[in-house]
Amino acid sequence: MAISLKPLADRVVVKPIEREEVTKGGIVLPDTVKEKPQEGKVLAVGPGRLTEDGKRIAMDVKVGDVVLYVKYGGTEIKIDGEELMILTENDILAKKASKK
Repeated sequence: MAISLKPLADRVVVKPIEREEVTKGGIVLPDTVKEKPQEGKVLAVGPGRLTEDGKRIAMDVKVGDVVLYVKYGGTEIKIDGEELMILTENDILAKKASKK
């Protein structure tokens, strides 16, 4: 997906990964009772935060990373029918290691 947003500073645009939740008994849970996703794919990354002396701190995530983020962090937006999140790098808890 090509994205028309360029995040500023230490912000990241993430597309939440929706998971179909099924109980142990095989019942599929509808969207109304599902919890918000906390996992997503990074679509765009800002240049990084500036320190007080003007140095840029590089971001720890890059486009394509799958990340885990805080449950109620960030700002939800909708662009071209796609639900996206704008998070600060501090809202990201971890990134999934790539399989080799």
